[in-house]
Amino acid sequence: MAGRRVFFSATACSFLLAACAQYTPLPLATSAPLASSLTEQNTKSGVLAPLTVPQVVALALERNPDLRALRARHGIAQSQLLQAGVLPNPSLSGSFLPLLSGIGSVPAWTISLTQDIKPLITYRSKVRGAEYSAQQVDAEILWQEWLIAGQARQLAVDLIEGARTRPLLEQEYELLSRRNAILQNALVAGNVTLVTAAPTLVALQAARTSLDALDQRQLHSQHQLNALLGLAPSAMLPLASSVDLPPFDPDAIRAQLASLPDRRPDMLALRLGYAAQDEAVHEQILAQFPDLVLGANANSDNARVINGGPQATIGLPIFDRNQGNVAIARATRAQLNAAYSARLAAVTGEVGGLLREMEQLSAQLAVVRTDLPAARLAATRAAAAFGASNLDERSYVDLLTNSFTKEQEVMSLELALLDRQVALQTLVGADLPSVDTLSPMASDRTAQQ
Repeated sequence: MAGRRVFFSATACSFLLAACAQYTPLPLATSAPLASSLTEQNTKSGVLAPLTVPQVVALALERNPDLRALRARHGIAQSQLLQAGVLPNPSLSGSFLPLLSGIGSVPAWTISLTQDIKPLITYRSKVRGAEYSAQQVDAEILWQEWLIAGQARQLAVDLIEGARTRPLLEQEYELLSRRNAILQNALVAGNVTLVTAAPTLVALQAARTSLDALDQRQLHSQHQLNALLGLAPSAMLPLASSVDLPPFDPDAIRAQLASLPDRRPDMLALRLGYAAQDEAVHEQILAQFPDLVLGANANSDNARVINGGPQATIGLPIFDRNQGNVAIARATRAQLNAAYSARLAAVTGEVGGLLREMEQLSAQLAVVRTDLPAARLAATRAAAAFGASNLDERSYVDLLTNSFTKEQEVMSLELALLDRQVALQTLVGADLPSVDTLSPMASDRTAQQ
């Protein structure tokens, strides 16, 4: 019999230990998790194929270190949801009082089992609030994916357009460099004056400054893009020679502007946060119910007299009626309501402002493109006239520089338009993960508000 008791006791302890969580260490990284290059993508030569803008966006969503860390919040939110759904444990208490002196004949004992009722009253509101909070985290993660994707798209566009602009700046610099070398030799020989040579030298210095500034921007953008993709700063990332963006329809964006808050993850996150806080208000109101503990107990005194029956403990709401927590919950809900209204106004203003900026840039680009053929023709005629000694050095350099300036102005306006388009398509989620990827509960809740 004793052996069986020992066996059953050991088995019960084993089951209890198995139900407990076990500790396992999770060491921190000892080196920066930055790759030196991307894995070759099905290339027989071992050379990475040039990446299009959509491919860069896909890589950013897959490899971005910040997104990887942020996605861990999903597990935290789900764990908090699990904890919110756990019912409170009942309490078991007992005592054993050996007989020390007196007329009694046996030790006294007492045992009681109680359950706190108040957590059961607020249980449903607490669980619903945790569900909305978990969905809010998922919506916030999705919004960060939009922002990271938009940033990667922006950097890729800037790098591709910068690579297109560089040959023009190189051409201007090389042409002016050759002219300046000729003039400097002539100046040393005394064949020209400083007044004649100065305009070319000034234009050459300006061309070098523009070329250096472009190289600085390109290197900075390359480092930023590498960081987004989890690559080391020195990693080489070949990009396609042309920009490939999602289809752009300003009229469709204007027509759908009123429904944009229903498609933006940040707006959905705010709605879910508001829904969670609304449940918190409900929970705190229910928590005004007095503390109530129900149970049963039994006891035996030293004379073997056994008593038993129900037990109840109720708190008297004389001073603390949970009025402070109710006020805090309501004030927080009011703040979230105001924050949502502010974001709603900002969403409409951001998109509307970018559309107007694009209209302005398009009009300016049309004017500059109209002027460009005349500037090119003037530069061509100036070169011919200068070769025939029918035009002075200063006028030749001015007309040549004006042609290059117009070319750069066209490219600058085109890049500005592309930048606005990328920003706008990020805000409306063009070719980005949709809020439909979230669970139906989020859509159902926001549809009710």
